[in-house]
Amino acid sequence: MSRFVLIKAVLGPIMRLMFRPRVEGVEHIPGDGPVILAGNHLTFIDSMILPLVCDRQVCFIGKDEYVTGKGLKGRLMAWFFTGVGMIPVDRDGGKGGVAALMTGRRILEEGRVFGIYPEGTRSPDGRLYRGRTGIARLTLMTGAPVVPFAMIGTDKIQPGGSGMPRPCRVTVRFGEAMEFSRYDGMDRDRYVLRAVTDSVMTEVMRLSGQEYVDMYATKAKAA
Repeated sequence: MSRFVLIKAVLGPIMRLMFRPRVEGVEHIPGDGPVILAGNHLTFIDSMILPLVCDRQVCFIGKDEYVTGKGLKGRLMAWFFTGVGMIPVDRDGGKGGVAALMTGRRILEEGRVFGIYPEGTRSPDGRLYRGRTGIARLTLMTGAPVVPFAMIGTDKIQPGGSGMPRPCRVTVRFGEAMEFSRYDGMDRDRYVLRAVTDSVMTEVMRLSGQEYVDMYATKAKAA
């Protein structure tokens, strides 16, 4: 039994009891082959719930601090996140973005599922922020379809991002797969990259019902 299957078997019922997730549109995720799951990011808990509601294992980039913590809590976090598919990358360095992009490309070329939050960081206020174009580069470089998704209600689990999670019903909503083969060979055209990214974010906004802000979340946090 793989660690992913074990984690789902052990923690799945607990998560369902605590958060009673309503999952909509999961049939839009292809049963095999490469696919990108792209969605909004409200809280740390998103990366725990998403892998547990998908039949296929979802690989995603995470901060390396999630697997380098000390003590029992640190070891448990490392065991969980690497088990469900998180790949730790130092994203703070100058080459962090390139490393994340190349990791995503490798996963997709292996025919697996790659999850990404195009906003690049958690929303500071519950609104949906401008997507970064790494999502567009990935789909154009690999030909993998993009399945947009929305996490709804996860920000109520840990208001302010701290403290013990509290029981709260959440919804994970998947949209129809999007493909961008019409832009083959244009993964270095910044106008195409922006158009593809905005198309994905428009669909995420439709699924989530969030207010959209045409600026990067990192800039909003720094303001």
